[in-house]
Amino acid sequence: MQSIYDAAGGSKGLLRLAEAWHSRVMADEIVSHAFSHGFHPQHSERLAAYWGEALGGPVTYSEAFGDETSVVRIHSGNGGPHEEMDRRAIACFEQALEDVGLTAEPLRRVLLDYFAWATQTAMSRYPESPDDVPEGLSIPRWSWDGLQD
Repeated sequence: MQSIYDAAGGSKGLLRLAEAWHSRVMADEIVSHAFSHGFHPQHSERLAAYWGEALGGPVTYSEAFGDETSVVRIHSGNGGPHEEMDRRAIACFEQALEDVGLTAEPLRRVLLDYFAWATQTAMSRYPESPDDVPEGLSIPRWSWDGLQD
């Protein structure tokens, strides 16, 4: 069976999606606050590599940029839950799927489910401090059936 990574267009398809999502969130008055401290100049490329690895592609992110611990720490310590920001980030992702033409089912639904899970679960586990994030976390893998063990 084709991986989600391949179905989404591989590294180029996920880069287009990451760029579209980043553009959408930067235009959103609530979600853009998450980037008010700045962001890496290759944010979209890194994000696409991260998504690619999580969705069945190569381990580019882990080999070049870090592990899940480093990613979760970036998203931790923001003083508590931020449900409205999460909802809006997910809405921006859904719009970005449309922007880049990833609208065919079941791919659209699987990508949206992954992003919602990652936003509301994986990246929100440690709201009080990045120091709470344990060492050695691996990037979770997502398949057509959801989170893999």
